[in-house]
Amino acid sequence: GRKNCKEFEDFLRERASVEERYGKELINLSRKKPCGQTELNTLRRALEVFKQRVETIGQVHMQLAQNLREEAKKMEDFRDKQKLHRKKIELIMDAIHKNRNLQYKKTLDAKRLYEQRCRDKDEAEQAVHRSTNLVTPKQQEKLFVKLAQAKSALEDSDRMYQNNVNALEKIREEWQNEHIKACEFFESQECERINYFRNAMWLHVNQLSEGCVKNDDNYEEIRKALEQCSIGNDIECFVHIRKTGSLPPGKEMDGSHIHP
Repeated sequence: GRKNCKEFEDFLRERASVEERYGKELINLSRKKPCGQTELNTLRRALEVFKQRVETIGQVHMQLAQNLREEAKKMEDFRDKQKLHRKKIELIMDAIHKNRNLQYKKTLDAKRLYEQRCRDKDEAEQAVHRSTNLVTPKQQEKLFVKLAQAKSALEDSDRMYQNNVNALEKIREEWQNEHIKACEFFESQECERINYFRNAMWLHVNQLSEGCVKNDDNYEEIRKALEQCSIGNDIECFVHIRKTGSLPPGKEMDGSHIHP
């Protein structure tokens, strides 16, 4: 999903560059390229409107380019905001996951120690049973002391093991609850992303449509100017400007003055 938003953001920026280049080319074309500059009267005025409107259309595309860049920036800001929120959740999950793994290791160590203490106690009991009538009272006393120490160590290790098991279960429940909350957050964030992406595309299409409407309005002004063209008036204007007089020229020579 994040990749798709980035791709659309890049698309908007590239589309903005296309619109900007096209707008600049139209403006330069309108300003620098001659187009019927020797025409007269109504057609000349229509051509002036034509060039003005072409330049205006170029400006429309330039403005569209600016709007697209602004929308791309909004998409970038949206991605950054979601990334920041997602990072906070990920840090919480990483911390509790590490804590869970650490407690799991401590519990395994406590279990191994407990199992070892069980073996130590069993060995001490067996030593006492085997020593009956075979050792001196002093040696017997030492074996009982060792057995008592083994039992005490077993009880300590048992408590430690149980405490670690309880701590692990508590952390597991906490991890599970945080995992559920994280999943709910990511689901909510994805819904937000899809909705934002959809609305961004909708706005993009509306901007393109608005640009087409503005362009068509300019073309309509050109059509109106062309409707005002009068071929007859333009011909009369040309004749008025170029005429050399109101009467045709006289004869170059009078035949009556020619003598054989």
